[in-house]
Amino acid sequence: MAEILPLVEARLRSALGEPDARADVTFLGTERIQVLRFLDGDIVRYATLGMSGAPMADPTSPLADPVKGPRAELILSVRGGIADTDQVLRPLAVLAASPQVEGLIVAPGASLDLGEPLWTGAPFTSVLVAESGGLVEDLELDEPMDPVRFLPLLPMTHNEAAWKRVRGAQELQERWLTHGTDLRDPLRTSVPLD
Repeated sequence: MAEILPLVEARLRSALGEPDARADVTFLGTERIQVLRFLDGDIVRYATLGMSGAPMADPTSPLADPVKGPRAELILSVRGGIADTDQVLRPLAVLAASPQVEGLIVAPGASLDLGEPLWTGAPFTSVLVAESGGLVEDLELDEPMDPVRFLPLLPMTHNEAAWKRVRGAQELQERWLTHGTDLRDPLRTSVPLD
């Protein structure tokens, strides 16, 4: 883990610039998760650092492989100055720790639900995991390790999360696109779902 995280942080810095803040969060029985904050004009990006230190393991497997398996970090982008989105640091760390704590494999198309708002007053309690490779390129590691994928998180309202469970991630993303939804608006309302 120790040798991977500096490479991950270097990839984040090369793609997003220098972080202007960082927070450390530790949960009992897990490795430390950091959340870095990057400013890009009016966009604030939060990226986890620490989730990729170990591969995610299939919860049905009796033994976790310490080398092989998917690795990821999470990135959330929101418009700054509209809401107190810095409160998302702990919820993001909770999501990043979920593979260690709950044995989840976080992959594109998955929903991650916190059961509480991402920040005070947020209309979102869950996120949709999007495809990697756009904002930050995947980080290739030495064989036999899988690459580190930087997965964008798209906040979902309660209604959108329920609709996604029935219709699927692809249909929800198409709905957002059709309606020109600004997914970085920290106070946006649900997309029309009729």
